Amino acid sequence: MAEKQSNLQQTTPWRSAWRRFRTDYLAVLALFLICGMLLTALLAPLLANPRPLLEFIPGKGWDMPFLRSFFAPESSEYCIEQLFNYLLLALPLALIVKFSIKAKRLRRIALLVLLTALTIPFLLASPKLERVNYRDQILPEGTWRMMALLPYGPFEQVSAPYTPPGKKHPLGCDELGRDLAVRLIFGSRISLAVGLIATTLAMFIGLVIGVAAGYRGGWFDILLMRAVEILMCFPVFLLLLIIMSLFQEYKFEQSILAVIVVIALTGWIGMAQLARGEVLKIREMSYIKAAQTLGVSWWGIIFKHILPNIPGTICITFSFAVAGAILSESSLSFLGFGVQPPTASWGGMLKAAFNDPLNAWHLTLFPGLMLFWAVAGFNLLGEGLRKAFDPRSEK
Repeated sequence: MAEKQSNLQQTTPWRSAWRRFRTDYLAVLALFLICGMLLTALLAPLLANPRPLLEFIPGKGWDMPFLRSFFAPESSEYCIEQLFNYLLLALPLALIVKFSIKAKRLRRIALLVLLTALTIPFLLASPKLERVNYRDQILPEGTWRMMALLPYGPFEQVSAPYTPPGKKHPLGCDELGRDLAVRLIFGSRISLAVGLIATTLAMFIGLVIGVAAGYRGGWFDILLMRAVEILMCFPVFLLLLIIMSLFQEYKFEQSILAVIVVIALTGWIGMAQLARGEVLKIREMSYIKAAQTLGVSWWGIIFKHILPNIPGTICITFSFAVAGAILSESSLSFLGFGVQPPTASWGGMLKAAFNDPLNAWHLTLFPGLMLFWAVAGFNLLGEGLRKAFDPRSEK
């Protein structure tokens, strides 16, 4: 009996999907690439920062000069910067709490208190423009200082325009003399924020509409699907350009938030159709009929019996949609309608090389490679998930 239970546990749908997924080497490589990009985005202020991460000055003691800019970034897109910095602190601390506290109730309370307490310095700190050049400072004897791997900021002009790659600047500099490697690192935050947040919002909208239409059926389904078909008639990218131009006309400062909202409001249609199709198929199954006969509420049927049976569709669509959102943001930024300067954006960097692509070849090559890395990674991951959740792919 124990052996049978063990075999059943080993053949759960999620275990089977993971077993099929890890045999797809391209999908596993894509997962590692995406994790590397996520880690780079999270560690951005530790990898590239003009301020010392840690220093000791005789008579003053220990200090961490980068902390103020960590909690209050000097950026027009401070909401996204603060979100990534918050996650950089919250994720390792949450893991420590998870593995150090065994009692579930106490662990939940500790996590809630910890995550709430972490928001306080981000709310209280205010940006402060600092003109100190720590790299060229003359330090008193006995001073110890630890700088970031790249001791530059994403907005600092540290060299001549279009400086080619060299020892001091591994990937060269952009049209204003800003270090390109630093801007690529911070640009990964923009691309991932747009890709993940916009896609999450779009998936939520699409799931709500698709599940509601598929489960209720009748005139409700007809009205929603006709509205979806009308929206499908509009060219999505043209609609993005029109809406972003309106945001620019009203001088909306948080341009990345506008990009996220616009992509989310135009990207839910495909998910709504997929979710509706899955629900139409599932709602005719015998266990759904049995639940309805027993008097289970529609709320319980949707959340306990329908949604748990479509995770594959959600994961696959999500991965492909993230790649599409990253491309949309880069295209908008390249055309001047997306994330606005001086915020680092891969599409904006490509635009800077447009006038003189031969002289600024590094502004074309390296941002292009980052875009290829991100889009190819999410597409390969989506293809791997599609094969993993398809039982017919198992040999």
